[in-house]
Amino acid sequence: MRVVPVLALGGVAALSMSLLAACGGDDEGGAAGAGGGTAITAGDDKCELTKKDFAAGVTEFKVTNTGSKVTEVYVYAPGDKIVTERENIGPGTSVTLTVQLSAGKYQVACKPGMVGDGIRQDISVTGVADKALDPRLEKAVTEYKSYVIEQTNATIAETEKFVAAVKAGDVAKAKELYAPSRVGWESIEPVAESFGDLDPRVDAREADLKPGEKWTGWHRLEKALWKTGSVKGEEQYADQLLKDLAELKAKVNSVKLDPPITPTSMANGAKELLDEVATGKVTGEEEAFSHTDLVDFKANVDGAFKVYELIKPVVQERDAALAKDLDTGFADVQDALKKHEKGGGYVSYDTVGKDDRKKLADVVNALGEPLSKLAGAVAK
Repeated sequence: MRVVPVLALGGVAALSMSLLAACGGDDEGGAAGAGGGTAITAGDDKCELTKKDFAAGVTEFKVTNTGSKVTEVYVYAPGDKIVTERENIGPGTSVTLTVQLSAGKYQVACKPGMVGDGIRQDISVTGVADKALDPRLEKAVTEYKSYVIEQTNATIAETEKFVAAVKAGDVAKAKELYAPSRVGWESIEPVAESFGDLDPRVDAREADLKPGEKWTGWHRLEKALWKTGSVKGEEQYADQLLKDLAELKAKVNSVKLDPPITPTSMANGAKELLDEVATGKVTGEEEAFSHTDLVDFKANVDGAFKVYELIKPVVQERDAALAKDLDTGFADVQDALKKHEKGGGYVSYDTVGKDDRKKLADVVNALGEPLSKLAGAVAK
């Protein structure tokens, strides 16, 4: 789940800011697609596009943050369904966002400070993409859909055990089952986030809430378990969590996903997962009470690697140097994580010192730069 803007993180701000170069400093994109390259100027009070009418297919948005705040840019389908996004675009930096769009109406939203509904611009896409999809990428999309379904089913199975412990009032057992219940979700979170308000209902942190907003989901139960030490009165939220996950299952099992999974959405999702690591897990913001951040960290990285693994044959052919960098980057991240393994899981993140957190940040930083180029590579 998205965290508080890094400029407001107090003691961990310096660590988060050190990651912005990788998460929001990429100024190299892939080839311009059917819609052509389009500049987006994202300031503290503006979101300007050089064009708003596009041909169906792959297009590139070159985003430049001219403001003083870290920003993020979204492309929304009707109903605020997220087609793609790029978070953590630091002041004075530029990124290239590659996206595949079919005919229809969309909105581009810039969110200075990474909060709120954003400054929005309507865009229109017409026609039919004139470039056939590489059969290898078609296969990758099909296999990724199966992976998403598999991880959703695993999440529900583990969460049913967690919820049973919560409803039984067994705090010790519920604590044991909390982190495993989140693994599948964390590995496919960009897909789950694309379905309107489902992600906030399931994964919102207390710090993410707007005044008067109702808090539901895992992190409410996390606070009750670790902070309050009792889940009395929380049973309704445990039941609601399962209902919301059942909604996710229905959506991912739909014959026609809305918004659809594409090679570029997969690639952008992999980058989003690493951004989740950079701004939530490395800083310890995500699991503020349980300190199970490294379990989430591992799931995010595994989800990103799954995407890369599925489209790697195409990437190797089109950009062998990029494939080599990604191989090295993923291996380095996994090696860094292994140092914090304990038993069948990981140490509590509040026991990981500043120097070790910096080492984790460094490997995430190093992987973030080549991973930001993945969508451009598959769109060539």
